[in-house]
Amino acid sequence: MAGHSKFKNIMHRKGRADKLRAKLFSRLSREITVAAKSGMPDPSMNPRLRLAVNNAKAESMPKENIERAIKKAAGGEVDAMEEIRYEGRGPGGVQIVVDVLTDNRNRAASNIRTAFSKNGGALGEAGSVTFMWDRVGQITYPAEAGTEDAVMEAAIEAGASDVESDLVKPDIYEDAPGHTIWTAFEDLNDVAEAMSKVLGDPKSTAIVWKPQSEIELTGESVGTLFKLLDALDAEDDVQQVYSNEDISDEDAAKYAG
Repeated sequence: MAGHSKFKNIMHRKGRADKLRAKLFSRLSREITVAAKSGMPDPSMNPRLRLAVNNAKAESMPKENIERAIKKAAGGEVDAMEEIRYEGRGPGGVQIVVDVLTDNRNRAASNIRTAFSKNGGALGEAGSVTFMWDRVGQITYPAEAGTEDAVMEAAIEAGASDVESDLVKPDIYEDAPGHTIWTAFEDLNDVAEAMSKVLGDPKSTAIVWKPQSEIELTGESVGTLFKLLDALDAEDDVQQVYSNEDISDEDAAKYAG
């Protein structure tokens, strides 16, 4: 869920995947339950649920966990969950978007505000950041899914809007090499299904925030930003964190901690 390739979210540090994994299944289960409750409990009839289930499978979430999360929604055994988006800025003016799923709006707001204020950031008004971002579909494949040309051809045929292939990564980053396919918001499911017929099931499919530009960040501000992103991601209510920093490999390694 994180990495140093362009427009990826959260963090760029070695070993972070292990730290996040303890919370990953909880977040995936919550999204499945909310998606199932918002529509039909059948993934084939509910696009949001289909995305949630596919992402859970990509992370090797056990089938029984997925089924339990769907049944929880069908049985009404779930608290009223509210989706909230927070926007703010970090060190150097880096833009940050935080997607939250919570059963307590006041708790979530207080915790997010505290994370920003204690780590060199400031929470902004709704729309203060996202007007410079795009809401798009994102499909990822591992490097072994195909060559850059093969993936590009499949993406074009499927109706994708762009492809980025990052086939070599420095050791300081946790993400494995791979391909990122971008789609229009409304085209994600169709493109993902078309590409899966050619390349197999993707590693992940998601609706994400993609910044229109990046902000260069250097020196100690990098370390401060990492602490802010860590604090935000540590919150149980937080589902996703997006940020638009551009950090050199050297600074990322130096301040990763």
